[in-house]
Amino acid sequence: MKVVTIVGARPQFVKASVVSKALRSAGHTEILVNTGQHYDDNMAKIFFEEMHIPKADFNLGVGSGSHAVQTAASMIGIEKIIEEVKPDFVIVYGDTNATLAGALAVKKLNLKLVHIEAGLRSFNRDMPEEINRIVTDVLSDQLFVPTQVAADNLKKEGIERGVYVVGDVMVDALQTYSRIAEQKSTILKQFGIKTDKYLLLTIHRPSNSDVNRLRPILEQVSKAKIPVIFPVHPRVKSKVADLTQDISGSIILIDPVGYLDMMVLEKHAKVILTDSGGIQKEAYCHQRYCLTIRSETEWVETVNDGWNYLVGDELDRIPELIAHFPTPIRWLNHYGDGHAANRIVSILSEIYGNQAE
Repeated sequence: MKVVTIVGARPQFVKASVVSKALRSAGHTEILVNTGQHYDDNMAKIFFEEMHIPKADFNLGVGSGSHAVQTAASMIGIEKIIEEVKPDFVIVYGDTNATLAGALAVKKLNLKLVHIEAGLRSFNRDMPEEINRIVTDVLSDQLFVPTQVAADNLKKEGIERGVYVVGDVMVDALQTYSRIAEQKSTILKQFGIKTDKYLLLTIHRPSNSDVNRLRPILEQVSKAKIPVIFPVHPRVKSKVADLTQDISGSIILIDPVGYLDMMVLEKHAKVILTDSGGIQKEAYCHQRYCLTIRSETEWVETVNDGWNYLVGDELDRIPELIAHFPTPIRWLNHYGDGHAANRIVSILSEIYGNQAE
């Protein structure tokens, strides 16, 4: 079986790390394409090194730019690679511009498309990611969903064929790298912080990056009076640096960190504050409280079980929620047993033939 895998951003590197290992262990040929949507070394290179992800066979280097620029540049590069490689099918992950570009290029060449982490919905079409998910799911031949909720979302849209509930590959990664992270990471010692004695903050979405929105977020978080570790996304770095000069408190700005350091920061934070979908889910898996600085989430189980609170426009409630987070209702194993990647590869082998090229 010959497979092209398309990635471009940090969450996709995590997912691909376990699926690529399963594919190659089963004897299949994988050609890895990195669109370069995340191009900063701290956003990309360190992930490949820490997680032993095979070096990309092709790096398109699309870099930053508008959604149209990133998508178009990725499509041009992906089309050339697929025509050259002639794979049996192509894998895309999640909801980035790399995902959409891959989906469009693949189907216009009339090839088979596999979407891993399909079926997620925020039901907010103002989010570019939501558009990417919907279009990719419509075009996909096999859709691997993490939960029954995701499968139900697809069914409501008339997509039932080729849908497989397999669990979440990010749980595979958490289980694979958790012990390694605790052994190798020195991030807590580096900043002199201890379990439950700091907050972890991540902000990257355009809706939260405007100064008029970002300033009150930082002001409210800083009122917690305990260290706030804030790995700053390159997109908001200049804005954050200017704002924090005027905001008192203990916000500690750091560069983006690798997967192992991030896992340790998540596992030991008192509360995680984020607008990232993946970090909401990881917080739940680590049984950490999460304040999501959005009005909606794709990971509804985390909210229903009481581990995740959607802050929306209630920014003034942030200090109160940090100090007295509502008691969670329950914790359930929604996202699988850590064997999703093997299930995916087994199903694909049955569909496309269990023979290495």
